[in-house]
Amino acid sequence: MGIWNKRDDVLVHQAEPYNAESPPGALARRITPLDSFYGRNHAPIPRVDPESWRLRVDGLVDHPLELSSDELRRSFPERSVVATLQCAGNRRADLIEVRDIPGQVSWGPGAVSTARWTGASLADVLAEAGVRPDAAHIAFTGADVSPQAQPPQPFGGSIPVAKATSGEVLLAWAMNDQELPVAHGAPLRVIVPGWIGARSVKWLRRITARAEPSDNYFQTEYSILPAEADPLRAGPGDGITLGPIALHCAILRPAKNARLPSGPTEITGFALAGDDRTVARVEVSTDHGLTWTHADLDPPDNPWTWQHWRTTLTLPPGETELVARAWDSTATVQPESPATVWNPRGYANNAAAHLRVLCAP
Repeated sequence: MGIWNKRDDVLVHQAEPYNAESPPGALARRITPLDSFYGRNHAPIPRVDPESWRLRVDGLVDHPLELSSDELRRSFPERSVVATLQCAGNRRADLIEVRDIPGQVSWGPGAVSTARWTGASLADVLAEAGVRPDAAHIAFTGADVSPQAQPPQPFGGSIPVAKATSGEVLLAWAMNDQELPVAHGAPLRVIVPGWIGARSVKWLRRITARAEPSDNYFQTEYSILPAEADPLRAGPGDGITLGPIALHCAILRPAKNARLPSGPTEITGFALAGDDRTVARVEVSTDHGLTWTHADLDPPDNPWTWQHWRTTLTLPPGETELVARAWDSTATVQPESPATVWNPRGYANNAAAHLRVLCAP
């Protein structure tokens, strides 16, 4: 096993802070095992004492709360949801091939995983606190202090009240029916299904009802800047703040640059729509998009999980570029290439998946 009890074939980009993506085989499963679930951090993983830990709920509420772990579990009904989390920088490597993005992790397609999360409904906790009518956003603050912000500050962010009070958002203490691992936010983390992973704040300490979005550094760091912007000089209003996941599709098999026999070849992958949308169709092309073949698509467990797909195509001898694209339930389709969505932080690459293989005669 590798660090943080992960499999040896997990691709570790950084050991400190720990940043690692899941191997392709793990992504082919409906639920990602704990030992191969991806990790994304901006600071060293903190060790939080579960006995002294308390969750504060404050801000624009009628009844501020301070809850121990036992009080949280005892006071609110336990709920579970299967949800896919995806880093906003997933598939940044494809954008870096278009144009360099200095100082950012070169994520492949594996910064995404799915788990069964169990905890208290955030809506139930907010109802107990009594969120005031002038509160429009719910902010989260973790225990991990990042030097990326100047001065260093705990990781945090916010979501609108409408999302926070929807039933699927959890304060999770368990993952795949086991106690939440330290590497994934123990003793408590937020799970915001359908939204970028950065909003599912780990090692949660504080929930604050606010009139405005969080002023945490990472609330606006996770934004799409114009292509010509300098990310080192960008201000809070210069980008489009990220929330719901952008429509996404990945090819899991065959592998990139695989050498295969020509003839019938099974092609598999997954697609994820984000927010409360679902994937309606996946298509695969072997002739640069001139013609497309519909793939068989699994139904979603719910609107917040990935959907696996598969098809068999006859590949000719020589090099073939496979292209896979998804359509969602609003009839949105993925952009054609990474060049069309390049941005200087390398976020939200939702271009169609491109993968080259070489087939023997």
